[in-house]
Amino acid sequence: MTVRAFLFYVSSFLAFLCGHSVNYSVIMYSQDILNSDLISGVGFGLCFGPPIILGWYAGVLCDRLAPGRLILFSQITFMLCALVLFFGNYLASDMMMKASMIIIGAFLAGCSWSFIAPARFATLAQIVPEKSLHGATILLNLLSMVGFGLGPLLIAYTHSGFGWSGVFISIFIGFFLATILVFFVPTQGSDKVRMKVSAEIREGLHAVAAKPILSQLLLASVLAYMLMGPMQVLLPRIASSELSLNEIERGSYLGVLALALIIGGVLCMILKRRVHDGMTILIGTMIAGASIVAISQITTPITSGLVLLFSGIIGGMIVSLIVAGLQAEAGAGVRGRVMGMYTITSQITPALSGLGAGILSEYLGVVWGLLICGMLIVTAAVISMGKLNVIRSYNRAM
Repeated sequence: MTVRAFLFYVSSFLAFLCGHSVNYSVIMYSQDILNSDLISGVGFGLCFGPPIILGWYAGVLCDRLAPGRLILFSQITFMLCALVLFFGNYLASDMMMKASMIIIGAFLAGCSWSFIAPARFATLAQIVPEKSLHGATILLNLLSMVGFGLGPLLIAYTHSGFGWSGVFISIFIGFFLATILVFFVPTQGSDKVRMKVSAEIREGLHAVAAKPILSQLLLASVLAYMLMGPMQVLLPRIASSELSLNEIERGSYLGVLALALIIGGVLCMILKRRVHDGMTILIGTMIAGASIVAISQITTPITSGLVLLFSGIIGGMIVSLIVAGLQAEAGAGVRGRVMGMYTITSQITPALSGLGAGILSEYLGVVWGLLICGMLIVTAAVISMGKLNVIRSYNRAM
């Protein structure tokens, strides 16, 4: 591994850790301070909503400009988000103002997520050899999942010592360090003739349509990321209300995902030539959905944690195989746009499923909300098993 690649991975880890911590902060702050699952769901939706528009533009820019510039833009926006959340908590005198600052901060986070993921995948393609891109993509995705898993622990320990203001300042510092490291990873833009943005978006869509494995992997990513919304929005509430865990215990419970995702990503790297990519994705999604159903019915912390661990391992393998497949199968000329589409699915799907989970929890209770979400995912996975025929036979190892 080159020094440039190492610095890139460190920067990516810090950015993903702090980015996921923003998402969790919006959820936990809304539930703990504002006492509203609805605002929690709306805020989570805004964390992931903007890519439905900006994601298309981000993909085009990744194929045009030096992706490092887009990383800088997104991380500086995340830093602004952290400051908005900090001042909202520190200065706002009433709950309405605090809620407004949460909504603004969540929207800024959503704008940042639109660019940071496709830009980092585009950067990776410039700093590692083509033959190593599949494994390098799994590693980068693993760092994202570890950040997702460690986010609750970062929040728990900084909040216990310094309150919510300390959480938001730690997020700001993390993004600041990640931004400094980006300057040591130079990237280049494309010299191809530029068309209108709409024409380049259509070119990317045509490239996906012309290669069925790309379109079906994107559909599989929608299915896989349906898992994320309910888990991020409802698991914190499950931990406190159903499992009766205190703040540190709740952070540790949610942090089980960190260990699970690490194991899943590492297993994917070790077994990448031994597992069948397509069937692992389809069957794994079905099993992970069933795990959510099980968690909704479990009232003992140890059992719930073990099921969460198992579900996270499966989820880590699924997402790693999907993103590595997209990165490997997309042509160099449209890779940014393809990964931009992946970013849209990976952000919009959790936003919508998280919003739906929040609404269900608000009116039916957290147990029923999680149960219904899990059953819907299992149903969708069963249908996909019959419909996604190209993925069923897809295996990069062959």
